[in-house]
Amino acid sequence: MKVHYECAACFLRQAREALDLATSDESLKMDVMVNITRILGESFHQGAVSNELGTRVHRIIKRRTGNNDPYLQQRNKCNLIALKFLPTIEKILKEDNSIKNYIKATIAGNVIDFGALGLETDIDELIIETMLKDLAIDHSAQLEKALHKAHNVLYLADNIGEIVFDKLLLEQIKGYDVKVTVALKEKPILNDACIIDALKIGLNEVAELTSIGTDSIGVIYDDLSAEFKEIFNNSDLVIAKGLGNYEGLDEMNLKDKPVFSLLNAKCLPVARNIGIELGDNVVLKL
Repeated sequence: MKVHYECAACFLRQAREALDLATSDESLKMDVMVNITRILGESFHQGAVSNELGTRVHRIIKRRTGNNDPYLQQRNKCNLIALKFLPTIEKILKEDNSIKNYIKATIAGNVIDFGALGLETDIDELIIETMLKDLAIDHSAQLEKALHKAHNVLYLADNIGEIVFDKLLLEQIKGYDVKVTVALKEKPILNDACIIDALKIGLNEVAELTSIGTDSIGVIYDDLSAEFKEIFNNSDLVIAKGLGNYEGLDEMNLKDKPVFSLLNAKCLPVARNIGIELGDNVVLKL
């Protein structure tokens, strides 16, 4: 996805938050922010790719501060939030155990995202509100049809915490007699989930786990490892969670591969790009 004008302010907001989490050295924070504003001045323009530029910003912060996981405390908080709400979500799913409702549950998990929404967001209230909302775009019937045809399913995970709800959906997807591979980040970036995070909640019990080979925000095709590109290319069906994966897939030539994006439109540029309202939930065939 190409940047919209609002993305510049979001990059700077994320940079400030990440720097405050990464270091207490005010002089270093100033120096790094000068570097970031210079890069944004040179690289932020019509046609720039949003998740590529965001990845560059966060890699600079990690490298310059020597802190490889600035969002560590927030990542742990996300897990606690998800586990707190898991019984409530499971109760809702007992009342309606359709695949569509499981998809809505995992989209509700997508709002556990301090990177997109900011550190001060009341995530608790958003989870239930999101779970109970209708889908603004509903291609879930097409997704279910694709599941019946598929043998190998690739699931692109998004955030830590969110993967607790992903596990519920993945348990249902196994019932379609498919092999499921969940792709996670090689190293921490923002609050994106890595393999170690997935192992902590037992995601390996319902799917095979793999790394995309890098720490990009979402997927950036040129950054992916050769091993993961092979997995991606050989998959019959791709299910992608969240904004970063949507932004990256929007830039890729998907050919005839069925790819579905499950997300909550937490920012105006993504909502505008899809043609929906801010805060809408979608199951979108790309």
